[in-house]
Amino acid sequence: MKRIASFCINHDTLTEGMYTSRVDGDVITYDIRMVKPNHGEYLDPPALHTFEHLFATYVRNTKYSDAIVYCGPMGCRTGFYFLVRDTMTQETAIALVRETMQFVCEFEGTIPGSAKEECGNYLSHDLEGAKRMAEKMRSVLADWTPEKLVYPE
Repeated sequence: MKRIASFCINHDTLTEGMYTSRVDGDVITYDIRMVKPNHGEYLDPPALHTFEHLFATYVRNTKYSDAIVYCGPMGCRTGFYFLVRDTMTQETAIALVRETMQFVCEFEGTIPGSAKEECGNYLSHDLEGAKRMAEKMRSVLADWTPEKLVYPE
C-alpha cells in the first residue's frame, strides 16, 4: 500500500503551528499542531474533547460556515485537522483559527453538545484544560502567516 501523505512528514522536525497538510480538489486540510510530536506531552483526552466541541461550534457559527468541512483531533493527540473549502483564503483560515483560540480561552458556561443525549462520551470534558490548550496556541499563532503554512524540512 502507498504511504499516506501525513505519514511522509518528518515528525522529528515538526513543531507547534498551523500547516497546509494537503489539498484534495476543493478541500484544504490544515494541520493544527498543538504539541511537538514524540516529546512526551500529548493532549489530554477530556481537554481535547472539549476543545473539539468548542472549535467545531465556533467555526460553524461564523460567516464562513459554508466553507467548513470538518475539524477533529488527530489520533496521536498532538493536534487537530481543520478541513475547509478552497473558497477560504489562507489568510482567512489563519485568522479564523486565531479567533477560535480566543473564543475557547474566553468561553464560560455549558460546553455545546455536552449533554448525554448529544455526546457519545459526555462525562469526558475539561473546559479549563481546553482553555490552556487554546492559550498556548494563541501565542504560537500570534504572528503566523501563509508563508509559515509549509511543513518544516
